[in-house]
Amino acid sequence: MSDIKATTQEHLDIETIKDDFVVLKNGSVCSVLQTTAVNFDLLSEIEQDAMISAFSMLLNSFSFPIQIVIRSKRLDITKYLESLERNEEKVSDPLLKSQAIQYRQFVQEVIEKNDVLDKKFYVVIPTGGIVDLKKGTNPFEWFFVLFGFHSKRAPVNVDKALTKAKTELTPKVAHVISEFNRIGVKATVMTTQELVELYFDIYNPSTIHGQRIRTNIEDYKTAIVNPAIIEE
Repeated sequence: MSDIKATTQEHLDIETIKDDFVVLKNGSVCSVLQTTAVNFDLLSEIEQDAMISAFSMLLNSFSFPIQIVIRSKRLDITKYLESLERNEEKVSDPLLKSQAIQYRQFVQEVIEKNDVLDKKFYVVIPTGGIVDLKKGTNPFEWFFVLFGFHSKRAPVNVDKALTKAKTELTPKVAHVISEFNRIGVKATVMTTQELVELYFDIYNPSTIHGQRIRTNIEDYKTAIVNPAIIEE
């Protein structure tokens, strides 16, 4: 009897997540920053023009590629409404109770007419991969793979790739964070825990919102499918 081991990991472009870096199967390594946002609509016309100019200068200051990702996720606020209802029962003052009921009804009406979205903003800073692209192909093919695009793959020496990436990416990350701070946007490097949770959520969109998972990456490299061929 010979076993054929298959794993869902073979369908992912991520080799591993280690030391706050994402190592891809084409040999490139990425550092992912999560940023805050600026409510552009609330700014005055002069402030909007200044923000556009500052952002233009920010992009022009980069001598290396970056990827900006905006992720919108529909939120389920059923539990929030349930908590409001429970709080209503604890309120004894008639006026406060009436206001609490009105607030809950207002929230229910809002979500019936509009989707409640949670927006997250990410900046990805990559190194070059070990796979050479053929002439005429997209020069950033190795780059856009991070959030779901497939690219060429090759055997990856994770430790060697990380050592090189730390030297190459550290000054780039510091520069990006500094430039974002200039326009009032706070950027922080995502940790291994946060990266694992991010990708777990991306590949498991139906998972209960807010579920915490372990940081032992090996737990997510086990073979999910283990078919066996029995030779008679």
